[in-house]
Amino acid sequence: MIPIDILIPFYLASVLLALSPGPDNIFVLTQSALNGKLAGLAVTMGLCTGLIFHTLAVAFGVAVIFQTSAMAFTVLKICGAAYLLFLAWQAFRASAAATEPVNNGGRNYWQLYRRGIIMNITNPKVSIFFLAFLPQFADPARGSLTLQIIGLGGIFIAATILIFGGISLLAGMIRQRLYGSEKAQKILNRIAGTVFVALAVNLVIMKR
Repeated sequence: MIPIDILIPFYLASVLLALSPGPDNIFVLTQSALNGKLAGLAVTMGLCTGLIFHTLAVAFGVAVIFQTSAMAFTVLKICGAAYLLFLAWQAFRASAAATEPVNNGGRNYWQLYRRGIIMNITNPKVSIFFLAFLPQFADPARGSLTLQIIGLGGIFIAATILIFGGISLLAGMIRQRLYGSEKAQKILNRIAGTVFVALAVNLVIMKR
């Protein structure tokens, strides 16, 4: 069991990290502004599902591969950058009408959920960050390190859902004000495309 005097500072650190500008919360912001708060929440859940992958990777030692293998790190980040460029291409091609809500049984939200998973998992920097961050709050004297890291990862994910969910709601409110403005929707599409390109470039040039 992790003591409360460790959990509180860990949770506060997790909240601050979730608030700091980065690829994930920018992604949530742009998707919420384009497609509404539910779209942002779908992306948030997808990103947090990806965090489960990274948590387990650290807990079971897989993340070490990305830290020690330049090839594995490079392959994964190139895949992630290619996916982001694909999203940018879609955003630049999208018409204003394409951002209108559609009653399609939730397929768009499912696509956004999957998009969040892919974007998060294909960023090896997240695994390396977790590898450096989570073990700092674990202690072999308290029992299984694997279970402690999984628990800490769960708390980090809870903090992320809270912050990203708030971003989704706020950005969704902005979209409601812009709803019906074709010019505003086109501008949002261009902004989203530009953000995706910038994220792809950042992913390609980042180093271990």
